[in-house]
Amino acid sequence: MTADRELLTILTRIADALDKLAPEQNTGPSLQGADAFAWEPEENRLIPVPEVSRVEIGLLRGVDHVRDILLENTTRFASGLPANNALLWGARGMGKSSLVKAVHAEINAADPGRLALIEIHREDIDTLPRLMTAIRQSGRRTIIFCDDLSFDHDDTSYKSLKAVLEGGIEGRPANVIFYATSNRRHLMPRDMMENERSTAINPSEAVEEKVSLSDRFGLWLGFHKCSQQDYLDMITAYAAHHGLKISEEELNAGAIEWAATRGGRSGRVAWQYIQDVAGRLGQPLSSGK
Repeated sequence: MTADRELLTILTRIADALDKLAPEQNTGPSLQGADAFAWEPEENRLIPVPEVSRVEIGLLRGVDHVRDILLENTTRFASGLPANNALLWGARGMGKSSLVKAVHAEINAADPGRLALIEIHREDIDTLPRLMTAIRQSGRRTIIFCDDLSFDHDDTSYKSLKAVLEGGIEGRPANVIFYATSNRRHLMPRDMMENERSTAINPSEAVEEKVSLSDRFGLWLGFHKCSQQDYLDMITAYAAHHGLKISEEELNAGAIEWAATRGGRSGRVAWQYIQDVAGRLGQPLSSGK
């Protein structure tokens, strides 16, 4: 009996040691525990983002038309109705990514947890099929968001994106929608398309292969440079929201000078100016902007 107990003890120790050496079981990406996530393809997991850096939708000025379109499209999607993938393209710093995050927050404010947001980096686009498969299985309504999406010379990952958005046997999962922002309407550099046109046997077909990627987005929402009045409206809204103690005349004069030194006006420039003003006044800004 003593020998049996000793043998059992030894076998138990061996089993424990093997358990410690064995790799942890990968259960795959999970959409539990948060409303926003960052996709980490190397670890095949979604990293929860407890607090999204965003601007309240009411503070986004000069983009009223595209704001309403994207909000309506997203609301339909969150309600289980048909909706389109969206490409937000145009001028830098005019609130493209801010609008996506603001719309997500607006919908979840009315119905907490209703909609998940996953950010995927441009360099991880070729892992998008794997991510979509995992989300399809979860059943949760999800926006996959890629900020500053574009493709350079000799980059073939755009073909993976085309196939995922509407191609393939399964097609896009019913519980997934894809939003992207870009400075380029067709996601390809102009000289890349012109080179294809000049060297191809059939120039129109070569260019069509590149341009057809943007056709996979049912919504093309254009963002253009703002007027001075729109820019000042942004400044005024930010200042009022954060309770900055400064006169309107001084605020506007400084805003115009600030834009001039940066060679243009945009929502990003307006926010940078507000941060400068708050710093000079010694007033903190709330984390939600």
